[in-house]
Amino acid sequence: MKKIYIICSLAVFLGIAGGISFFLIRDASAQIPEEITLVTQNGDTYNFGEDKTKLKLVEFIYTHCPDICPTTTQKMNSLKTDLEKSGVFGKDVEFLTITIDPYRDTPELLQRYIKGFEIETSEHWIYLTGDPENIKADQQKIQEVADSLQFQYKDPGNGQFVHTSFTYLVDENNKFVEKFPMGEDFDKKEVYDEIMKEIK
Repeated sequence: MKKIYIICSLAVFLGIAGGISFFLIRDASAQIPEEITLVTQNGDTYNFGEDKTKLKLVEFIYTHCPDICPTTTQKMNSLKTDLEKSGVFGKDVEFLTITIDPYRDTPELLQRYIKGFEIETSEHWIYLTGDPENIKADQQKIQEVADSLQFQYKDPGNGQFVHTSFTYLVDENNKFVEKFPMGEDFDKKEVYDEIMKEIK
């Protein structure tokens, strides 16, 4: 009986260890495709392969989100202030906020979202959506970006998306570095320290 217990325990342990290893390897190999181009809050185009000089903190949101998305945006705004004080925001790191609801989140609506949070306009905090003239294709591009980082989301039909609760730090080549919880669990100091570590 004891032998069976040990074997079962070992099998469970190996299963858990294997699962953890799978997710660690999967995350470590994640990378946003360089060829993807989306539209900014100002109606300009943004290509993920253009700027290979900065780290990027990637946040996925939708503006009708009632809780976790706005909380994350607020905390990132505070983090931005700390990074500006350290002289690295815009020089070594930028923020990308990508809507998962491009049909409703037009560039104009994203501008209102920014103003609503009293976020100081910056060319280094870019909000991305789809081109209203090409929205179906651009929705697929947003899905591709999300899939590349294993960010999952779904609209159950009521406009209130169910989605993964992580933000992502990627390097200058859009390759995964680290992920952090969204919402109340977004630890500004943890994210700040990781960014500074990567810069050094």
